[in-house]
Amino acid sequence: MPAPFQRVLLATEHSIYDGGAETLALALARAWALPLQAVLPVPGNPEFEAVAPQLAARADAKAAERRESLQAMAQALSVPLSVLVRQGPEVSALVLRAARETCADLIVIRRRGRPGLLARLLVGEMVGRVVTQAPCSVLIVPRGARLWGQAVLVGVDPDRPHLRTVERAAAIAAAAALPLHVACVVEDDAQRQRAGQVLDQARARAQAAGTTAQGVLLQGRAPEALLQHAQLCQADLVVVARGAPARAWSQGMAQKVAGLAECAVLVSVEPEPAP
Repeated sequence: MPAPFQRVLLATEHSIYDGGAETLALALARAWALPLQAVLPVPGNPEFEAVAPQLAARADAKAAERRESLQAMAQALSVPLSVLVRQGPEVSALVLRAARETCADLIVIRRRGRPGLLARLLVGEMVGRVVTQAPCSVLIVPRGARLWGQAVLVGVDPDRPHLRTVERAAAIAAAAALPLHVACVVEDDAQRQRAGQVLDQARARAQAAGTTAQGVLLQGRAPEALLQHAQLCQADLVVVARGAPARAWSQGMAQKVAGLAECAVLVSVEPEPAP
């Protein structure tokens, strides 16, 4: 069975906050027998560096050290790795540009960065910008995360189901020989009939993708209900969809799931389905 993704891009500053993302990206590349690409964004201001070239030289030397360290980590795991060093004033823009340059179909990125005024955010500001604007799926990784090995849970919106996301979750589960759970969350009884139909469609898509799925109908607020069920079924990967206009993200669903989950969260970017 082919790997669920073919062109994985690790976005990392190689700091203490990026350890989980780096570990998981290398593990994925090794498990899926893929070369790994990485972008090492270096924040910088060209005008300031023109005035203080010694600071630019210091930043270049530090970036070179981080690149060598990343390559040593990959070599120890026999993972082919190419590292792009990109410099600019906004880190998220550098990551997005690298994703387009490399035609990535998956970006692996940390959940949060340095603590500070924005520490209360569920995900870091830079990460939020990447997820809302990414041309491909994004895997958001907590600092201590490891490669999943228990179960995969995918959440499906009963009103606007992204069934391609179910197919992706099924492919990931099948590749790792893990059980797949599909959860549909409703807020009231009026949605139950529609949600049951969506669950049937999702299970059929999962079977077509090479695995069986257990479906469950939940009631309550979607992020909380989904994460409670993740703990119940011991899922260590949660998959949610983000439509082309970032509808789910703008409403806070994907952001809350990614920020509150104890495991990695895959935000699968899909075209917005017809109502």
